[in-house]
Amino acid sequence: MLDGGMTVSFHALNCPPAVLGNANRKMSPYRRRPNPPGAVHISSVLVQTDESDNFSKSKKNLGSVRSLKRCQAPFSPLKQANTVGIIGGVSVWSTLVFLEKLVWWSSRDDKESLPFTVCSDPVLHKEISPHSHSSFQFLNGKAALVGLNHGLIVENLLHKRRFLEQSGARCIVMPCHISHAWHGKVSEGCSVPFFHVGDCVARELKEAKLKPLEAGSDVRIGLLAADATLAAGFYQEKLQSQGFEVVLPDKGTMEHILNPAIEAKNRRDMEGARNLLRIAVQVLLVRAVNTVIICSDEMQGLLPLDDPLLKKCIDPMDSLARSTIEWAKSTGKVQKEQ
Repeated sequence: MLDGGMTVSFHALNCPPAVLGNANRKMSPYRRRPNPPGAVHISSVLVQTDESDNFSKSKKNLGSVRSLKRCQAPFSPLKQANTVGIIGGVSVWSTLVFLEKLVWWSSRDDKESLPFTVCSDPVLHKEISPHSHSSFQFLNGKAALVGLNHGLIVENLLHKRRFLEQSGARCIVMPCHISHAWHGKVSEGCSVPFFHVGDCVARELKEAKLKPLEAGSDVRIGLLAADATLAAGFYQEKLQSQGFEVVLPDKGTMEHILNPAIEAKNRRDMEGARNLLRIAVQVLLVRAVNTVIICSDEMQGLLPLDDPLLKKCIDPMDSLARSTIEWAKSTGKVQKEQ
């Protein structure tokens, strides 16, 4: 959902869907106006997979993994040392929203936006989305993701990562909550920095030097997310490693407030979803949390900008975007000085 028009130069290759490019400064503010006068011009390469790939008919490969194996990048289109590689999320819309943030925020003050390359396909959505709200159970006292073919998902993400490395990416990010459940395996052996959204948001909160709201306790951070993201546990792990106490919604809140809010959003009952989200946030706030991290694409954008509750909430993808821009600007500065 990049605001404005888009001019794209396409070059077809037999690889998974990807876009490589560098948007110019003519970018409207993030989700401010639906039809701004300025257009976005992107010089890019579209890399398209064979549409005959059908995950439901073949379990031997996950979507475009086969095409990825066939694709050997003949060149690296982007040579800049601060090129960002983006592995598209389960939701293509979340990928586009992240791209919009990356382009707009990096091009403030009349600066050029960052060079980037994107690799995305819809197959992970088909595999993961049906399980996102019910794909966990307790095993040995711990919540675990079930019903998913972890091996095929990791293979799919690994080949995307390698494709981005071959395309000239100098750092890699995944603007997708649930994909971070496999971040450890996908990032292993990566030749470039591979940012973790949990590390980014935990670091920002640590740097904010928050004070506990109750004497004698640690700083408490609330988490709101779909069942599968909570079951994966990576947000809890990253926050606890920074000394935060993590507060999760209880079973009743999940069953009667948060999951119904997501269902209301999906059936386009925005007012119902908005009211339920407010209740879910307030339930955590009364438990003396300093802030609430909303780790759900479905819940983003529901609260109006002037809602006081929004000031108590954090979108972790904002932290990932800021960390990526900080890295890219620092790397670009070093390159210019050499």
